Amino acid sequence: MIKRFHVLYVGQIDLDNVGLNGTPANDRRYSSQRLSEVFATARDVARTMDKLGYHALWTAEHHFQREGYECLPNLVQLGLWLATQTKRLKFGCAFNVLPMWHPIRLAEDYAMADIVTDGRVIMGVGRGYHTREVETFGAPLLDVDANREYFEEQLQLLLKCFNEEAFHFKGKYFECPPPVDYRGYRLKEITVVPRPKHLPVDIWMPIASGRTIDMMARYGLKAMVTLNGEKILDDVVREYHAACARHGRPKQLGEDMIWGAGLYLAASQEEAIRRVEPAHDERYKWFAPFGFVRYADDQGRTWGTPGAPATIPSIRDGVKQKAWFCGTPAEVIDGIRSIEGKYPGLEDFMIHWAEGLSPAEFKEQLRWFARDVMPAFGEARLAAE
Repeated sequence: MIKRFHVLYVGQIDLDNVGLNGTPANDRRYSSQRLSEVFATARDVARTMDKLGYHALWTAEHHFQREGYECLPNLVQLGLWLATQTKRLKFGCAFNVLPMWHPIRLAEDYAMADIVTDGRVIMGVGRGYHTREVETFGAPLLDVDANREYFEEQLQLLLKCFNEEAFHFKGKYFECPPPVDYRGYRLKEITVVPRPKHLPVDIWMPIASGRTIDMMARYGLKAMVTLNGEKILDDVVREYHAACARHGRPKQLGEDMIWGAGLYLAASQEEAIRRVEPAHDERYKWFAPFGFVRYADDQGRTWGTPGAPATIPSIRDGVKQKAWFCGTPAEVIDGIRSIEGKYPGLEDFMIHWAEGLSPAEFKEQLRWFARDVMPAFGEARLAAE
């Protein structure tokens, strides 16, 4: 049963000339002043959510994006600041791209944020998908197997930082500490100072593949699944559930998962589709080339695989796939419940902010959703109060 409502803001500015026939994604260029608008936008949305009883605002770490789509480079730092601008809202990292960090530095930054905000920053990690970012930071991404190996070793080190009073770690890529002399003795172990206040640390990760799911279950990571078609969503929910049981971490179906979908409220479904379509199309102009169209055809084949569609999806495709909910509050409630009812452990629903939608329009959608949709989920309202 859904109890908490979240929002995903990947860090886009207020884009102009949006839609399939608008400015091509690769041609967008903005000044540093315009790109810096994302911080005020994040603050304003966070304050709106805080007043309305939402649980958490999730943001995405990215670099070098002069195109204006994902412009937030440090999520722990952002969450720490946003916590000073709000009263109770939490701030999720979706996701700290671990290959671009030294794990100990990330562990220290997170521990500080956890302590000074009293647990209002949520840890999340990812492997990355922009070659421009990850490879520029000197980490592998083009070599998928090397990326996975590097990430897993970093994750092991991160968990030691959180969970062990003192440790020595030696892997293929990291040795912490190195065997050096220090103040008259040979260094054999280190202690991260400080460690987080709230232990064990909940760590979230996006589900990307079957191998990712097994690794997540092995290390006890929680899962985020957003903008997936209904068939693919069901596949990954069940695969994560089975993997957790396989690794001795039994859960209810849907437990420890955040499910995210696109959303637009209007007086009718047709009006909602018409109004959100340019913003929806702007999103996929940017994201479809990265493989982020997680829909299935009538035979259950994932889009982009042999024989299945390989095009930019329309908003009507998204509505049909139940990756997007458009219409009146009653229609949106029914849509959410149609997914919720399949998974007894599912407690978290996340609204994905369509990247071409203006901040003013999105905040109005959040108000409408809080007023006319959230009360239908009684436990979500109680959790917010």
